[in-house]
Amino acid sequence: VQLQASGGGLVQAGGSLRLSCKASGRTFRWYDMAWFRQAPGNEREFVAGISRDTDIYYADSVKGRFTISRNNAKTIVYLQMDGLTPGDTAVYYCAADRSGVYDSAQSYGSWGQGTQVTVSS
Repeated sequence: VQLQASGGGLVQAGGSLRLSCKASGRTFRWYDMAWFRQAPGNEREFVAGISRDTDIYYADSVKGRFTISRNNAKTIVYLQMDGLTPGDTAVYYCAADRSGVYDSAQSYGSWGQGTQVTVSS
């Protein structure tokens, strides 16, 4: 599956953004999807995931602020980000695989190109 992420930008602290990840192909509904992020000098870290059965997982750092969802008819996975802080500044990547939702980047075989999110204080 090919992935195209979009929706990043510059926002002030406390603001919101919604990221989208458009997937190609008609088998999207069989894929487990996730969002990761990577800040300069840091490793890529898990943010949120949603399984093919719509089981949802979040990193502790974003619980209560971020919401992941998917629309199988449109083959899109979303990440609604509210209450953004400068600590959320990173390049955000969407990822897909068919083996479940895991918080390890090595578990995903397909990646989007990344979209930059910058939160100013």
